[in-house]
Amino acid sequence: MTLHDTIKRILNAKVYEAAHETPLEPARNLSTRLGNTVLIKREDLQPVFSFKIRGAYNRMANLSSAERERGVICASAGNHAQGTAYSARKLKIRATIVMPKTTPEIKVEAVRSHGGSYVKVVLHGDAFDEAAAHSRKLMEEHGLTYIHPYDDPLTIAGQGTVAREILHQCTQPVDAVFIPVGGGGLAAGMAAYIKYLQPEIRVIGVEFEESACLAAALAAGKRVKLEQVGIFADGVAVAQVGEHPWEICRTHVDEVITVSSDEICGAVKDMFDDTRSVAEPAGALALAGVKKYVAREHCSGQRLIAVASGANMNFDRLRYVAEQAEVGEEREALLAVTIPERPGSFLRFCSLLGKRSITEFNYRFDDQDEANIFVGIQISGRPEREQMLGELQHAGFPVLDLTDNQIAKSHIRHMVGGRSHHAADEVLYGFVFPERPGALLNFLKRIGKRWNISLFHYRNHGAAYGRVLCGFQVPLPDRDDFRARLDKLGYSYQDETANPVYRIFL
Repeated sequence: MTLHDTIKRILNAKVYEAAHETPLEPARNLSTRLGNTVLIKREDLQPVFSFKIRGAYNRMANLSSAERERGVICASAGNHAQGTAYSARKLKIRATIVMPKTTPEIKVEAVRSHGGSYVKVVLHGDAFDEAAAHSRKLMEEHGLTYIHPYDDPLTIAGQGTVAREILHQCTQPVDAVFIPVGGGGLAAGMAAYIKYLQPEIRVIGVEFEESACLAAALAAGKRVKLEQVGIFADGVAVAQVGEHPWEICRTHVDEVITVSSDEICGAVKDMFDDTRSVAEPAGALALAGVKKYVAREHCSGQRLIAVASGANMNFDRLRYVAEQAEVGEEREALLAVTIPERPGSFLRFCSLLGKRSITEFNYRFDDQDEANIFVGIQISGRPEREQMLGELQHAGFPVLDLTDNQIAKSHIRHMVGGRSHHAADEVLYGFVFPERPGALLNFLKRIGKRWNISLFHYRNHGAAYGRVLCGFQVPLPDRDDFRARLDKLGYSYQDETANPVYRIFL
């Protein structure tokens, strides 16, 4: 697949029989704050609320008569499934869409709604890999054509039409375009078109730091498969960049920026502030990349474009995003502060904070001499946070900065005051659970009755997977047996026993 072939396919793509030309909107508030002109390509306004409809429709519109007659199949837990379903109904092609059993019901129903009688949804497996393997099996059994979400020249060409629109819509010089990267289909199509027409524009891929497969490939000089993939930004949760996208991205993407979940949440808030729309985590990825790029480069007066790739946000997940957004914007600091256990200590502590607003305060009496408090404080940015830490330490308050401590943000802030002097030999582990009926019961059965569970905390964030914090009473001689049992569970886990926030509060 040469660059010339890719450009030709992009120019001949049939996407506009189903997709819309989406607006390129200025992010006025963010532009003022960053000192650069930030423009957002609103792919969240597509009929399926995602750019995925472009690639899926273009691939299916180019099927032969025989292929249309036999039907198509794909595996997806989200936007590609909806794009394929919408295209199937539009083109009157039978489609089988395999989704993991853990897929939120809202997404399953969206696929059925878009596809109508032309779509059959098959729920199989607890993870995407199991669903994908089953879809390949059905493809071979029934002679169906596979509609790949990113690793196909026609899919890449359909996604590349986003770049064609941007260069047509933006009449002034563009300095950089930021593109979210999962499997690489969107980045490949856009990078090919941009570099072919205007090679001076920087093309920057943006990845979630827990699924940065393109960054890993560029570092290794070849495609690599990540051992583990974070699922917070589920729209880009891909372990290996596609073969076709890699051939383009390795020579046409200038660099890759990785961002954290907090930074993504901050970008979701930024997009809401400027557009009043709610992007899904993967949909705000590029905007988070813009902010990180400006902070790193200290640039001003540039024209920077971010692709808002989707808005298929589960309503339940908004709670978590809202909680993390202020931290992601570096407008909230989370601290563990030790104060004397005597009248007036809290007043003195608050006096040191001055006019800063306290966003959260958690405390429970436990010790006659001193108290450990968990506190959230509104700040203007990292410099103020560092200044405040210095002021508290100078005043004699022992303080621990928890702003970047994931256990503190996801669990401990909701559990402060749960210290126990009776949980002897306690160890603490964090687990990633599949969100499906019976998951907790299955976990408890696999652990068995040998070790007592002394602490448990879980919150549903509207994702396919949830995070669980669990304490066990495991005598030292049993530790090796205990870890061997955990290895057999099949769940991702992390030892958090040494986490300082656990030591302070629990």
